[in-house]
Amino acid sequence: MRGGQTISEQTEYAAPVRDLATGFGYLLQGQRWVGAHRRQLGFGLMPGLIALALYLAAILALGYFVGDIVTWATPFADHWASPWPGVLRGFLDVLFMVLCLFLAVITFTALTLALGQPFYEALSGHVERSLDPGARVPESKLSAGRLIRDGILLVLRAAVWGAVLFVAGFLPVIGQTVVPVIGIGVAGFLLAQELTTVAMQRRGIDLRQQLRLLRSRRMLVWGFGIPLAVAFLVPFVAVFLMPGAVAGATMLTREACGTAPARY
Repeated sequence: MRGGQTISEQTEYAAPVRDLATGFGYLLQGQRWVGAHRRQLGFGLMPGLIALALYLAAILALGYFVGDIVTWATPFADHWASPWPGVLRGFLDVLFMVLCLFLAVITFTALTLALGQPFYEALSGHVERSLDPGARVPESKLSAGRLIRDGILLVLRAAVWGAVLFVAGFLPVIGQTVVPVIGIGVAGFLLAQELTTVAMQRRGIDLRQQLRLLRSRRMLVWGFGIPLAVAFLVPFVAVFLMPGAVAGATMLTREACGTAPARY
């Protein structure tokens, strides 16, 4: 007993902190792995560059038309006294773009993984073989239809969370303080889920089972996903971190599934 706490209580409090540190460690280990395997890094960058070009075009178009969109959506403000229509629409302009950026962050990974499925499947397989030389890397046991359905559901879940947080952003005080923190936590979990999908699908784990497994290790997932979500907010960073994020997510999957984790 130490400081009024039993050993079991100390262990209970230490476990979440340990999981957070372990999750963050896998993120760093994944980046180190691709740094040591430059060929895999080069292949892994291509899908991200394509996805980035698509997102930049979409965001620029939204930025150009956001004023027209908000004006069309708020005809009731046309009859308000000045300056309130401008104040409301200016606030909604900013909120709408924040929502679009949030959706871009949490769907960028899904789109990049969809575009680069063969690249990331091969990269994840190389990671597994490097951790267990000579071991047989499992192949996906899920049908093509199931994979497509799970991918669509991932994007829909992200869109629903984005809509909920967008509405919550209107709440006084809470919308400007608590909601952004929740948003980062949600984005971190969704990113980790999307990235671990590659390795989990090879193990025959479908979307529902993935969610159950990852929720049982939330702190591990957040330790990996939240720093990545924050980093993805910086323009262009997501493209260069994606290959290492896939490698780290493969290591995290091995931990979550009970396979001996990598030690560097």
